[in-house]
Amino acid sequence: MLSIYEKINNNDVYIIAEMSANHGGSLENALEIVREAANAGADCIKIQTYTADSLTIDCDNEYFKIKGGIWDGYKLYDLYKEAYTPYEWQPIIKEECEKCGIDFLSTPFDNDAVDFLEKMGVEAYKIASFELVDIPLIEYTALKGKPMIISTGMGSLEEIQDAIDACKRAGNEQIVLLKCCSEYPSPWDDMHLGNIPDMKERFNLPVGLSDHSEGSLGAVVGVTLGACVVEKHVKLDGVESADSDFSMTIDEFAQMVNDVKNAKLIAEGPDYNLTEGEKKSTVFRRSIFAIKDIKKGELFTEKNIGIIRPGYGAKPKYYNGLQGKICSLNYKKGDPIDI
Repeated sequence: MLSIYEKINNNDVYIIAEMSANHGGSLENALEIVREAANAGADCIKIQTYTADSLTIDCDNEYFKIKGGIWDGYKLYDLYKEAYTPYEWQPIIKEECEKCGIDFLSTPFDNDAVDFLEKMGVEAYKIASFELVDIPLIEYTALKGKPMIISTGMGSLEEIQDAIDACKRAGNEQIVLLKCCSEYPSPWDDMHLGNIPDMKERFNLPVGLSDHSEGSLGAVVGVTLGACVVEKHVKLDGVESADSDFSMTIDEFAQMVNDVKNAKLIAEGPDYNLTEGEKKSTVFRRSIFAIKDIKKGELFTEKNIGIIRPGYGAKPKYYNGLQGKICSLNYKKGDPIDI
């Protein structure tokens, strides 16, 4: 995962395409997402490494049933069984990423998943928002010495600090935090992206955005507020999955990549130097011109000089000081007055 730090150090935005369940149970769909996301400008594909048994137990009581939201009525075990990415696919997906020249990233949900990903030779780890409080998992993962990208959805300041401290106890300070709202999709008034600059200052770490809102606007605002990473769910047209309702199509993702890059350019500064284009436009500013013929020895007055466009004469700030002064040259109407 070397390119994430190359991007951050170069003041660029690192863009993660989150596949999650959007393969819809098909390896070929998964590989197609890799290829299309790479073509759309993703720096990285992210998947999730878990089984239903590593996340929960197969239990029918009310604690394990989802009430409300896009997964209303699902039993947790059944949702995860439907949405998971088979372990035997994951090396193939990673190989496809390498062919396409983009990074591969996964979120482990238990120690066995970390060990599996280590054998695959992954170069970084992602910790999901829901696992922010799983300090033993974070510590075990951080011990591998790889960069840790940690989503902070639902996290209090204390919980975020606990996760950071767990990494540091493991001797790992390669930490990138992601601001996240763990609602699917996330409403605008719950995004609180103003936390991004505060998190950067408070924790002295790079901060990005894991964005579950609709469209590109959240990503654009996040980048203008200093997000160095943007993570967004992507899907193929026509493929339904547990995550498709809050995911972008590839075309929408490509537009977001373009919007994010342009937002980054727009937000650059401070820089008060004139651009090359502005230098050319200065001729259309106002300046001091003769508005009637003026003979040498006459006085400058408001009747013979004016502040008008274009900008070839003296700056308007000298206009009042010229009033009543003796003209040392002959000027024709339309000549710039220079001092």
